[in-house]
Amino acid sequence: MYFDSFEAFLAMGKHGVYVWSAYGLAIVLLSVNVIAPLLNKRKVVAKQQARLRREQQKRASN
Repeated sequence: MYFDSFEAFLAMGKHGVYVWSAYGLAIVLLSVNVIAPLLNKRKVVAKQQARLRREQQKRASN
């Protein structure tokens, strides 16, 4: 597709709002799909470390 100017490129033949909002939403969703599991992994690892510390303290006190 050929555009006469950068403004015409952004307008996308009066479909720019739809096109750019779709790109924006896709980027947000892909970012969430990458970041959410990383944050969840940190929580799981921290919980497991705390559980292991409690078990070790329990064994040491017995």
